[in-house]
Amino acid sequence: MMVKAIMKHPREVSFYCRHCGKHTLHSVAIYKKGKERSMSEGRRRYDRKLRGYGSQPKPIQHNQAKVNKKTTPLLTCKDCGRKDYGSPQRLKKYELE
Repeated sequence: MMVKAIMKHPREVSFYCRHCGKHTLHSVAIYKKGKERSMSEGRRRYDRKLRGYGSQPKPIQHNQAKVNKKTTPLLTCKDCGRKDYGSPQRLKKYELE
């Protein structure tokens, strides 16, 4: 499998909006993970596991197997403001022009 190094993508594309039911102009941004909530059930469960004596419950991955991550474009409709995800791609660099 060949990995692309750089992909240049326009900041605005014509994309099908499921809410409008037609092709409209969408603005493109790169999806980023939001801030983790400290009081969510999964975080509380994990903190409870770490408490007390004993080792780390899950192995921590130190060596990275892949040289790049999957980048997901976030498409926002200019008409209705609805957000949709594009297809994720494995790239070293994803440039918006």
